[in-house]
Order: sequence, then C-alpha cells, then structure tokens
Amino acid sequence: MGRLVSVNVGMPKNVQWRDKTVYTGIWKTPVQGPVMVRRLNIDGDGQGDLAGHGGEQRAVMVYQTEAYDFWKTHLNRHDLAPGHFGENFTVTGLADDEVCIGDRYRIGDAEFEVTQPRVTCFRVGLRLDDPEMPNLLVAQHRPGFYFRVLTEGSVHAGDDIVRTRRGRHGLSVAGVDALLYLPDRDIEQLRKVVDVPALSPGWQQSFNDMLNARDNAGAQTSPPTPLGWQGFRRLRVAAVIRESAQVMSIRLHADDGGLLPEALPGQYLTVRIPGAADPAPLRSYSLSGDATNYRISVKREDHGVVSRWLHRHIEPGSIVEAAAPRGDFYLTDGDEPVVLVSAGIGITPVLAMLHALSRSRSGREIWWLHTTRAPETQAFATEVTSLIEALPRARQLTVFTQIQGRLDPQSVAALGLPTTATAYLCGPTQFMTDMRGALVACGLNDARIHTELFGALPAINPGVVDGAPRRPPHAPAGTPGTGPSITFARSGLTVNWSSGYANILDLAEACDVPTRFSCRSGVCHICETGVVTGTTTYVQAPLDPPDQRSVLICSAAPASDLVLDL
Repeated sequence: MGRLVSVNVGMPKNVQWRDKTVYTGIWKTPVQGPVMVRRLNIDGDGQGDLAGHGGEQRAVMVYQTEAYDFWKTHLNRHDLAPGHFGENFTVTGLADDEVCIGDRYRIGDAEFEVTQPRVTCFRVGLRLDDPEMPNLLVAQHRPGFYFRVLTEGSVHAGDDIVRTRRGRHGLSVAGVDALLYLPDRDIEQLRKVVDVPALSPGWQQSFNDMLNARDNAGAQTSPPTPLGWQGFRRLRVAAVIRESAQVMSIRLHADDGGLLPEALPGQYLTVRIPGAADPAPLRSYSLSGDATNYRISVKREDHGVVSRWLHRHIEPGSIVEAAAPRGDFYLTDGDEPVVLVSAGIGITPVLAMLHALSRSRSGREIWWLHTTRAPETQAFATEVTSLIEALPRARQLTVFTQIQGRLDPQSVAALGLPTTATAYLCGPTQFMTDMRGALVACGLNDARIHTELFGALPAINPGVVDGAPRRPPHAPAGTPGTGPSITFARSGLTVNWSSGYANILDLAEACDVPTRFSCRSGVCHICETGVVTGTTTYVQAPLDPPDQRSVLICSAAPASDLVLDL
C-alpha cells in the first residue's frame, strides 16, 4: 500500500528562459486540506502546453518521495521539495519499476488509472535549473507517470493509496519508458504494450509506428540503405529541357564518367551551385524522372536567387556539386493501391514514383491527382499521360484552379478512393494539410499518408511564447565564429561555429533557423536532423543515438565543416 504525501498545484505562467518566454505550469506547490480531483484536472491546477501535458490522459502527474531521495544524493541537491518535479501527487510506495500501465488505484474518494510515463520535455530541466534532467530521468529509470481520473472525488495528503486492479501484461512504467526512449528494444514487449488498452493514444501510436517500421524492414533491426557516395560529387549537365514557361529540367551525369547509383523514387538531391553566389548556395531538388537517370526540375521563382540563376545560366557542360540521393519520402513496395497527389512543382517526387511504377509494369491500382493554375502552367503533361496510359489500372485527374477552383474534400470524396491505399503528397504546406484531411475523411489510414516538404520544416518549440515576428535566417549577433562552417541547407544559411554555443541547436536558434525540440537533452529525437555532409561530435551522449546520416542537434557540435538538412 502507498500513501499520498503531498498534493501540489500551480497555474501556468510566463517564465523567462535564455532570450525566450516559456508559458509553463511546471511550478507546483503543496496545498493543505482536501482537494477536488476532476476528469481533466485538479482544482487550482493548470498546464501551459496541453499538447504534451494535461487533458484526460494526463490529468494528474505522480512522482515518488523515494525518487526525491535518490536525486538529492545523485545531484547533491538539498533544496528539493514536493512539487519540484512538476508533479501533482507526491507519493510513497509507488515505484516506477513496480507500477504498471493500466494499474488502477483508489485514493480518498477518487479512482485513477495509470496511462503513461512522464513526457520528457525540457521544462523539467528548466524547473530544476539542470538542462540534463530529461536525459537523467530516463537513463536512471525514474520518469514518474500520469493518472487518468476514472472517478472524480476529493483527496487529501495522508490518504492511503490502494491498488484495485493490475494492468494488462504487467508492463512497468520504467519498462515502458525505456521501450520508447532506449535502444535494444524487445519486439515481444512492443507487441504486448500496444495491447494495453489503458496506454494513452499518443504512446500507442509511437509504439505502433515502431512495430510497423520493424515489420516493413522484415527484421527486428535493419541497417539503413547506404548512401551512394560521401560528401559532394561533381555532376555535369547533360541536357536542359524546358517543361513549361516556368519549369525546366536538368539532366545530370557523373563528371568522372562513372555510374550514378539508382535512387529511390521520390528522393532528392542537395546540390551546390558554384557561381550562383559566394559562398556557393545549396538547394534541394527532387529527382523527377526514372531512378536510373538523374533529372531535377526547377521552377523559376521571382525571389529565388538560385532558381533565377539556373534559368539564366545553366547549360549543357555546366558543373554542379551534389550530395547523394536521400530522403524518407519514397515509394515503397507493395500490392496496395497508390494515390499520388501533387500541386505545382510538388509534382516532381511523385512523378519519379510514377516512372518507377511504369518501369516495373505495376499492376497496382494507381490514382494520379495533380493541381496547377492553368493548362499553360502544367509541366510534364504529355509525359504523365504517356506513363498513365501504359499502366493497366491507373487513373488521372488534373485540376486547373483558375478554371475549376481548388481540389476540395468534396471533390476528393467523390473519387471513391480505396481506403486501403497508401498516399504520397507533395505541394505547398496548406495544400498538403488540406489533402491529408480530405484523404483521412475518405477513410485512408493517416499512418499511410506520406508528405514531402522542401524549405524549412515547421518549428516545434513546445511552450515557447512567440514574441516579435521571426526574422529570416541570418548570421548570429556578435563576433563571427572561427570554427567549422555549418550550412543550414533548407534555410540557405552558412555560418561558422563558435565554442560559445553549447550545441548546434543553440546556434540555430541564434540564427532564427526554424528548429524542433522537446527534451533538449538527447532523449526524444524531435531535433533529429539529416547530415548531408560532414561530421559531428556529441557533447552530451544521447540515450539512443541515430545512425550517422542524422544527428541530435540538441546534444552535438560540429567536428568538421557541416551541411545539415535544416
């Protein structure tokens, strides 16, 4: 039997952190007397970021006095008191390695169910003034956990905690936390954990994604497909073809006469264009043709420095430098129907997929949906029609928005798309958001809808309050660094590293490069970024490092000149 030692509450507030403002409810303090616990919260309590904390699945955060004792010694801290780890209930007797997902407990007049371990975000490090805390909580198997409220009621410090039911499969909080965040995962444990109905939907989805990835790989572990070459390789322009008034295609061969490795249909090249600017700018372009022949297709943008230079100056014999084909947006093998959806120049990666289907004489049911402003802006029209006509079960729909209006959910629903299809979308961000929603509304599984986005990815900075409008990426303030150069390829910025930054994430933030993070300590992988070329070193060891193609920028510094897909 456990005991409720303290009930802690606190409302969200703005907290200054570095040069940012964070809206957070992690500051909790004990309250005296009975407190009413409700389905979504405890009276007097609140959360600042409901995407990661609070709500029905995370109504009550629980942490143990035994963990406090451990941290007091481990951290040599004597200031730790109930509520310091952001918990609502400070308890004794409910250790993370003993409590199981799905366990039910009676406390006072209320009943609770364990739904998931703590979300490892940077705010626990902010509260304890120790940025490594998210990493330490997982590494030391002391995360704490959340309750769902089954029966609302009053609780009081000193109440006994009585377990009324054991969770299915008896999977402990510490074990489930390790299953998500630590390496060497047990496939059988993964299959068990998705069979625990009490587990919160978000963690269910994460574990199902892991299982799907393993099943698709055909083994518990599968080495990544090797890159075609390291660093940048000289490619010579073999031909330039005008596809429309705004789009031209560039065919590329190896400058040394060697063979180019076959790319996966949908992957892209990161190219460096000597002569377009100083330093030579980098851009990423999808391979738009058959995987055995490298072709990129570039739309002229009025404010695009590189696209305007290419349209004016590129010609047969010109040299560009390219990193090997990369990207996780590519056509996968299978027998299920395929839906290829694009808008504008977003046609290029799905066109490569259509080429691959045609090359293999695929018998899959194929739907081609493309939108463009008008017939005169439609690139590859004859090429697409030829490919579609050669496939026995392919259908084509092209929508001209100036004439027919935008492709909307009602139009998509009227197509009768097969709900078993895998879909691939590429186009402007809002278009992909709208089309994903339309496809899900038609019955397609959201997990089988894949998207590609060029340019900077949307930032994920939980709890950070937006202040002034974000500036375009720029060199950091102060004296320029003298270390290795770091190129943020999606943002079109190259700067030199300075040891004054704790990690690459800090430098990116100083440059207003859009960033993604949650834990900021090498646990959650939200900051994982593709390495186009160069090497890094970890200044804080991540718990489960990615392969060498990627880096956790919250924990790393450059070891050489570096190009990142950021």
